[in-house]
Amino acid sequence: MVARSKIRKANLKRNQYTISLLNEGLRAGMLSSQEVYNIQHGLILVLQDLIRRYTQGESSSVTSETAESIMASILYAVDAYTLSFEQPDIAVIDLKTADIRKVYEKGVDLVSQCFEETKLLYKEIKRNKLDVPVDAYNMTIEESLPVFMKKYGIIFDAHNTMASIDYPLAIDDMRLQGVFYIRQYLERLKMETRFCHFFNGQDLLDLLADFGKACRFDYRIELFNIFELMLNNSVFSILSGRDANQVKISAYQYNQLNRLFTHFNASQISSSIHEAMDRLQHDLKTDPQLTDYMNQCRDNLIQRVVNAANHNSLETVIITEKEEKPKSIVLLLSEADRMSDVRLRLLVEEIMQCEKKEDKVQLIRSNFFSLHDYLDLLDSNCLFEDEYEALFETFGDMELAIFAKIVFYEELRSDFLDFETIVLSGKEAETEWRMHYIEFMQSLSKDRIGSIENFIYDIDYEEINFY
Repeated sequence: MVARSKIRKANLKRNQYTISLLNEGLRAGMLSSQEVYNIQHGLILVLQDLIRRYTQGESSSVTSETAESIMASILYAVDAYTLSFEQPDIAVIDLKTADIRKVYEKGVDLVSQCFEETKLLYKEIKRNKLDVPVDAYNMTIEESLPVFMKKYGIIFDAHNTMASIDYPLAIDDMRLQGVFYIRQYLERLKMETRFCHFFNGQDLLDLLADFGKACRFDYRIELFNIFELMLNNSVFSILSGRDANQVKISAYQYNQLNRLFTHFNASQISSSIHEAMDRLQHDLKTDPQLTDYMNQCRDNLIQRVVNAANHNSLETVIITEKEEKPKSIVLLLSEADRMSDVRLRLLVEEIMQCEKKEDKVQLIRSNFFSLHDYLDLLDSNCLFEDEYEALFETFGDMELAIFAKIVFYEELRSDFLDFETIVLSGKEAETEWRMHYIEFMQSLSKDRIGSIENFIYDIDYEEINFY
């Protein structure tokens, strides 16, 4: 028979595991107040040694903030040790009898081992990363994670994550910190990447483009999870009668799925997605770890489909292939024409010296051809009051549409607002030039706004480098 645990696991905190373990041990009568004091005293002695090491022997005192940070690093290592026990009761007994300094040192070894595993994981992630133009994904792998690998400090900063991770996982555990969080992040990113490699690379790129069009945003700069997008569409592919390694959904397939889901109740939708997920895992031969991860995503997909079916909005969940429209617009604003900082500064100074707004506008229109330069110019605040209107009056509908995509970016993503409503809504502007742009747009006729709107939806984000 297995002895019943005296420790209530529900009272244990992942980020303060040892402290919560001591509190539970005290509550359960496994530790006395004196024994808890002895353990705490042992931690204080470790802290004193590390402070001397931190100051390179020059001082035995530091600021309270630094001392708290070093103690947090110590507890992180001790947590690594106590978490290595399968049963918290055994960890309490070990703390009760062990030398706390040795406990800390064993914890440091575990953190070091985790860090080495994390570095190997990162190399594998970088070697197998997806070839996709998604900024958050690429910057996380190419910039943010290397910062962590370079700056992570096991002794004084073990609890700090030391990096800004922008790319979201399908399932993340934000309770973790430091290297244990990064290792978990990379393990899950590895699974997600492995799943995405089951599919054709061009199909993935096409799905990303269709996703951006469906959501009316630039998918390259938005925060979303690629794996979840691929997983969902592969499930829909199976439900529409195609193979497991397909993610493209045609208009015909969408109509099939739409009829299916709108006639199903919640229980039937759940059952159909369960069956499709099982088939997907069988056909792709996913390993137990990836299978479990996919199953954790399943309930969220079911809920999204149920909600979308109830609100007749399945097009927001099932990403379909979008037909390529012939491009009738040739954009003259290109990054290649961007001027140097020196030339931009000289032109701004020259513009500010002009006394007449007509001269300012003429100087601008004669020298500015890049969207980047126009944005730099407008942000330089070299125009005043009606000078903005005078400049905007020289813009054609296409140029005004390009600026609309910048100023009304968030609003244009909404399927529930037409462009005229967006313009007249009285949006608060972040900068002076945007305020004048909005006022100028509000002064235009309904027909002119409609003409600009036509250009907005004809201009593809991939054709414009905004920044």
